[in-house]
Amino acid sequence: MGKITGFLEETRELPPDRPVVERIKDWEDVHTKFPESLLKKQAGRCMDCGIPFCHKGCPLGNIIPDWNDLVYRNRWKESLDALLSTNNFPEFTGRICPAPCEDACVLNIQNNPVTIERIEQEIVERGYRENWIAPQPPKTRTGKKVAVIGSGPAGLACADQLNRAGHRVTVFERSDRVGGLLMYGIPDFKLEKWVVQRRIEFMKSEGVEFKTNAHIGANVPAEELRKNYDSIVIATGSTAARDLPIPGRELQGIHFAMEFLPLQNKRNQGDVIPDAAFISTKGKRVAVLGGGDTGSDCHGTALRQGCKSLHSFELLPKPPDGRAANNPWPEWGRVFRTSSSHAEGGQRDWGILTKKFSGEDGRVKKMHIVRVEWHANQNGAAPQMSEIAGSEFEIEVDLVLLALGFLGPEKNTVIQQLGVDLTDRGNVKVDSNYMSSAQGVFSCGDARRGQSLVVWAIWEGRECARGVDRFLMGDTKLPSSPFHS
Repeated sequence: MGKITGFLEETRELPPDRPVVERIKDWEDVHTKFPESLLKKQAGRCMDCGIPFCHKGCPLGNIIPDWNDLVYRNRWKESLDALLSTNNFPEFTGRICPAPCEDACVLNIQNNPVTIERIEQEIVERGYRENWIAPQPPKTRTGKKVAVIGSGPAGLACADQLNRAGHRVTVFERSDRVGGLLMYGIPDFKLEKWVVQRRIEFMKSEGVEFKTNAHIGANVPAEELRKNYDSIVIATGSTAARDLPIPGRELQGIHFAMEFLPLQNKRNQGDVIPDAAFISTKGKRVAVLGGGDTGSDCHGTALRQGCKSLHSFELLPKPPDGRAANNPWPEWGRVFRTSSSHAEGGQRDWGILTKKFSGEDGRVKKMHIVRVEWHANQNGAAPQMSEIAGSEFEIEVDLVLLALGFLGPEKNTVIQQLGVDLTDRGNVKVDSNYMSSAQGVFSCGDARRGQSLVVWAIWEGRECARGVDRFLMGDTKLPSSPFHS
């Protein structure tokens, strides 16, 4: 533990985010640096709780109490070693993870958890500053070659682990830059892209090869990988967006979130995108449908582009301020949360069902909406929705962004060509070693489990790498994460 009486003397404290009036004018990180003196106080709050429930909250099983104690005692190099023993990319999770570890923290029983996520970020960044994080290519190679399809967090974690095992790993990315959703799905104000690029260059220096503009199953036949590699990993993510098939959907000005967000990220990277091909909210009345992380990302991006008005709508009811009786600690709290983007402006509303769009000259101009309520079922089945009579209303819009979630991996390219079986939910079906129905073809991340968190994707990549290594070598010495599904 940290300071024996730390949690009794100090309350949870984070450095303030950059002022809203300042940060919505740029694309830089909304957070400010965590002063070391404050950081050590917060690390010292980690209590001797007997059972570290934060381990249960973190899919990676990060040994959080250990590195909190080491930070408090100013043993930074050892804290970094402890952090990297379970997490390949703490610079990502320390910035964009929703921190289920903090929800499971014993101090969160009183809504006062340790600031675990920001401590994690500061540990890894100090490691880079002190040059403690240095390339360590494997001393020997196995002679085996692995193709990883997709360079999101699952693909990168799998590639990183397999490279450490001594295999020759090539990562294929269909976009022009490596990183998957880390590069083109998450806005810069949450994850600046130099952070991603730094890790990619590091992996290159350790021997991982990356090929961009390589869309397997489209401009690169999957059979080519079958011929040239001993094993294949499908880590393409869950990219088939959920649509909203209602009257007026065909009108111009209605876009999927992942049509909108990557364009701004590309411009931020210096790409020249003609205005005719760019989706901009500037001066427009904007509605975002979907209240999850992707909807929040659209919300913050729309504000920075200079929208005239902004509404974010969610079909589900507004969550309670505190835990319900059927949502006890240390489970993930299904409670009301305000993201940094939602705190910047615009309006939010819940229990909203869009009935149709209408427009003029082929462009969307109005959303026709009704309020809904949800009813619990006595038998434990999913709650049922019903429209509230007389609650119909409409709003004027010029741009609608659909952030309604994803339905699994796209099926018409690599999955079709490799002929792997799918689950009832449309994800790649695998066995306990993460191998699909096709011999030597594995899958991990959102392509296997469905839309999820970056921290789960890293866990999936690590576990899948164990399966690939075992398949290639008959056994594996790669470390196992503590949770299995």
